[in-house]
Amino acid sequence: MQRWVGALLLTVLSCAATANEPLPGDIIQDLNGLQSQLANQPAGSADSEELDRIVSHARAQSARLASGNRADQWASALYHQLAASALVRQGEHLAAADELTSARQRPSVPDSQRRRWLRDEASLRRAAGERDTAITLFEQWLSESTGNERYDETVWQLVRMLAEEERWDAALEWLVPLLEKGGLSADQQTLTNVVLRQAGDGEQALSWLLKGLNADSGPDAWRQAAGLAQQAGQLGVAAAVWEAAWQLGKLSSPDERRTLIQLHLAGGTPARAAEHLEAALEAGQLPQDEETLRLQANAWQQAKHVENALRAWQTLAELTGSAEDWRQYGQLAYGWGREEQAEAALTNAANLGDRQAEQWLSYF
Repeated sequence: MQRWVGALLLTVLSCAATANEPLPGDIIQDLNGLQSQLANQPAGSADSEELDRIVSHARAQSARLASGNRADQWASALYHQLAASALVRQGEHLAAADELTSARQRPSVPDSQRRRWLRDEASLRRAAGERDTAITLFEQWLSESTGNERYDETVWQLVRMLAEEERWDAALEWLVPLLEKGGLSADQQTLTNVVLRQAGDGEQALSWLLKGLNADSGPDAWRQAAGLAQQAGQLGVAAAVWEAAWQLGKLSSPDERRTLIQLHLAGGTPARAAEHLEAALEAGQLPQDEETLRLQANAWQQAKHVENALRAWQTLAELTGSAEDWRQYGQLAYGWGREEQAEAALTNAANLGDRQAEQWLSYF
């Protein structure tokens, strides 16, 4: 807001100098004096009495000149603007916004200046907590300002406000033209994803996310894309995104590797899941316990990799000593034509009291 005050002050005399309605010398001198007094107030330590005096004088002048000729009305508008600047210094954003409302309603105000005050008023009302009014004013400014250099910036501001109010459909309507231009920043991409997802267009959100991912994207962007793919039911895409992030070094922790393994299993790439499991076991990133070995055995089994699957099931059965695990290993070996391995495994299961294994042994 302090930057806004400075910009507002700079426009007062430039407006006075370039307007179609020339102002009398005494008015220009008075406006100059008020502007200098306001500019000399240190930011954060403004003299409240001095600011009150500036506001009071500016309001009195604006009221006195309001019913005069076009030059007087233009001067009245500029006094309202100066009063608004002083009120912002005092933290009175709502009162400042009201001053700008009065300023832009003067009939002699040029359209270009009226639009600038309209946008400033919208910002002040947002700061004052009048969100609905601020949204309406921003929408009005945008409807009148196509081609303005601040147009896209203002649309993003409006989209964020609409999202904060959970007006997702309205936010999406303003957002779509921006997306067609591309070149989104990280913050804009995040906002886009939220709006698209909440507006019920998760697949479109995922599409935009994937377009924006590259080697410079941060870990959160990769996680967000994978999560959105999961929500959209595209588990293979989720696995591919997480895999790419892993290969780029964006994700590297044991927990992130376990997530990658689970995504590969869910996404239809079990062989890749098993390869990650073996690499993690060799690197000591995952414990060689029952849970990990069972996951590995199931992964190789889903991948239909005979040698690796049988080896993994044997390792698991030896660790757990479970009759059920020995039987499942034996049944799998039998199904793949490995009768010698099957008989040995089923014998172990039968020795541990497994009745089903005894029945299977009758086939040998």
